[in-house]
Order: sequence, then structure tokens, then C-alpha cells
Amino acid sequence: CCDFLMELDTQTLVLLVSGLIGAGLFAGVLAGLLGVGGGIVLVPVLFELFGVIGVDDEVRMHCAVGTSLATIIATSLSSIRAHKKRGSVDFTIVKLWAPWIAIGAIVGGVIARYLPSEGLTGLFAFLALFVAAHMAFSPEHKVLRQGVPGPVGSAGIGSVIGIISSLMGIGGGTLSVPTMVMCAVPPRVAVGTSSAIGLVIAIFGACSFAANGFGAEGLPVGSIGYVNLVGFALIVPLTMLAAPWGAHLAHVLPTQRLKQAFSFFLLIVAIRMIYKLVTG
Repeated sequence: CCDFLMELDTQTLVLLVSGLIGAGLFAGVLAGLLGVGGGIVLVPVLFELFGVIGVDDEVRMHCAVGTSLATIIATSLSSIRAHKKRGSVDFTIVKLWAPWIAIGAIVGGVIARYLPSEGLTGLFAFLALFVAAHMAFSPEHKVLRQGVPGPVGSAGIGSVIGIISSLMGIGGGTLSVPTMVMCAVPPRVAVGTSSAIGLVIAIFGACSFAANGFGAEGLPVGSIGYVNLVGFALIVPLTMLAAPWGAHLAHVLPTQRLKQAFSFFLLIVAIRMIYKLVTG
């Protein structure tokens, strides 16, 4: 890791390290605050930073997603501890959804192996647009049913959350939190529970991306498949540091307003990615 960093020129090194520091702190706070795992921030940042250091375009997005998933393992552990202290993790839901989420996360890694970089980037951008719209305009605390579905319904929900989250490199909170809220789970419990769900997605998704990217050409130095250990080592300490801050803020701040502000950030990120895809 240190040898690799020493090979970069000063300007690139400063940009890389400062970008990773900012992204790590922001992602950690978001993981605890909104239950989004931080990946929704890390993927576009890693995508840009990998471009700065000259990573092959064919694997740049794959490495951004895989590395993001790996960092979420640490972020989720820190966030789970913080939420568990406040009694806001429903492990009954976790046990019901976890096996299907794990299968979905593995499938997501397999799908990514056969997607070209442009396809994976476009998928992330369009799903980010959807997430941004949902955060900005969806009614708060809208309940459609009392309690989460049984085994059959949970299999479908868990599989879909696992596949989409794995392909986007996120912890699943952007999908699992609104789903749980619609099932009459209190919002703060939904956020806390999503941190445990994110751990399942991150472990199985990262392993799938590492295995399916093994031997790929053009990977950045220090990579195991599509998981870059250099980015992981630089980001993880910061996300673990900041996740408890977010968990504390989740209990004192109006999260709906924060979600609307974050949705604007996502909108800009998605439009930028789509523009670059269209213009080449």
C-alpha cells in the first residue's frame, strides 16, 4: 500500500488521499444517520479517483463497487454497535431476510462479471436517480401493511434488495429502510436494522466481486478481484470513526430534510455519470 502511494506524483497523491478522507468520513456519517451504508457516496468517488490514478476503464466501475462493498463490512459493524446500544436493531427481521439477501448479493457479483463497465456505470446512475427521487418526494412514514411479509414475501424482498445493492455497491439501506417503514417498522428501528442487513450484503457481495473479478486484466495494484485493498485500508478507519456520529445524529436531527438534501447530491452524481456515458 505505502509503496504504491509513493509511486504517485504529489498532486495526484494529495487528490487521492484527500478524496478518500472526505468520502470515508461522509460515508461513515451517512451509514449511521440514514442507514444507507455509505456506498452510495463511495462508489462515485472511487470511480473518479480510480480514473485519476489511471485504472483501466473496463474495470474501474467494477473495482469501485467491489471496494465499496468491502468497506461497508467495517462501517456496518460500527453502525450496528451504535444502534444496538439504543435498542434500534430488530434481529427478527434480519434473520428472516438475511439468507435471501446473501443469495441476492452473490448473484449481483456474478451479474457484474458479465456486464461491461458502461453497463454497470449506467445501471448505478439510473438507480441513483431512482433513489434520489424517492428520498426527495416519497411521503414520510407511509405504511402499507402491518408487519413484514412471511417467508415467501421475505424471500422476494431479500433477493431483490441483495441483487440491486450488490450491483450498486451499497449497504441496502436505501431499499430496506423504506420497505420496512412501509411495513410499520418505526423509522429509527428501520435505520438500525438496515445496518445489520448491510453487513450481510457487504460480506457476500464483496466476496462475490472478489471471486468474479479474480484474474481480470487492468486491475489496480493491491486488488483481490474487483476489491482494492489500498482503497479499503485508507477508507475503513474513517468510516468506522464517523458511523457512530451518524447514529447519534439519527436520534436528534430531522432526517427527512437531510434525505432531501442528500437526494440533490445523488441527482448531480447520477447526471454527471450519464453525461459522461453519453458523451464518451
